[in-house]
Amino acid sequence: MSRPVPIKKAPAKPRSPSRPAQGGRGKPARKARRKPPLQPAWNGWLLTVEIAALAVSAVLATMFLLGYSANWLSGSGFFTNLLPFAGGVVLLVLAAALLLIVWWQARRWLGLRLRYLPAAVAATLALGCAWFVAHDGYTPVFTHFRTLVGGKQEAERVTLAHQVYAAYRRHDNGGLQKMLARAQPFDPAINEAARAFEVDADLLHGIAATESSFMPRDSRDGGKGLFQITAVPKSITREAARELGVAEPSVADARHNAYLAAATFKHYLKEMNGDLFLGLLAYNIGPRNGGLRFIMQQYGASDFATMQPYLQTLPRDYPIRVLSYALAFKLWRHDGKLLAYEEGDNAVHIQQVGIPGL
Repeated sequence: MSRPVPIKKAPAKPRSPSRPAQGGRGKPARKARRKPPLQPAWNGWLLTVEIAALAVSAVLATMFLLGYSANWLSGSGFFTNLLPFAGGVVLLVLAAALLLIVWWQARRWLGLRLRYLPAAVAATLALGCAWFVAHDGYTPVFTHFRTLVGGKQEAERVTLAHQVYAAYRRHDNGGLQKMLARAQPFDPAINEAARAFEVDADLLHGIAATESSFMPRDSRDGGKGLFQITAVPKSITREAARELGVAEPSVADARHNAYLAAATFKHYLKEMNGDLFLGLLAYNIGPRNGGLRFIMQQYGASDFATMQPYLQTLPRDYPIRVLSYALAFKLWRHDGKLLAYEEGDNAVHIQQVGIPGL
């Protein structure tokens, strides 16, 4: 038997690199277009903007939801108030986690279409939340949130604030108008002193209105000038003199008087750890009887609310009067007029404008 002869296959010719690969139907295959890569610095900036915008949106939304829930579920009942609120907080955490997962998926889809799109969408969301916060409808919700977080301290602040609103309501509009007219010649000096010592100018106007009604004079208890300056510590006098550029301030000079008052108020406000009511009360008491700090230590008082009952021989309503006048000056500067608190929705508007420094 004869053996079959093996057939030798011709070796395959190597494909020329210059020839394009053949696609379907003899057409050259199209290469996928690749987007030019961004510089690492741009990638970092886009990621930073995206994270910051999402963080701002999350914070503002959380404050709104907690404030709304605090108002809606306010009360002390366990099953009707406390338990539903706690359950709502748990649902809020779960919803935040779910939204984060959804965003992680959505940003990949957005990034495939345009690299800048995830950061742009996040920034738009943050701007929308910021616009909503600036809207008047957010103010009462934010107030509920402050009450929720602030606890006892915030409750006392709200109570004292309404004492100020009530004092403003009792003022005669005609008398306030005359007060504003008398204050105009002293406005430049007061505003200058407020800037020099970084205190609220409306508060300084309120102090001057309470002390002298903008009629500088010498009083029986030793007070002198626009702010009824009495015994000023040497350190405060030196600070005022340094800002004025003089060797010794003159209490008879309205500008010097305002600088001394601003320096004194800032000193006592710092001594009272920024508590506005205590700072004003300390300004009024001054160094007599050992000063407000000594009196508070004597009675074990920690704030203005607990200090008020012990101010039997001292003007316990002094901070309220100052702030009611300061509110009038702020409203005049903000609206160009004084509003009657009890008319229409003026009360809501005045509360939105807010008490100076509070």
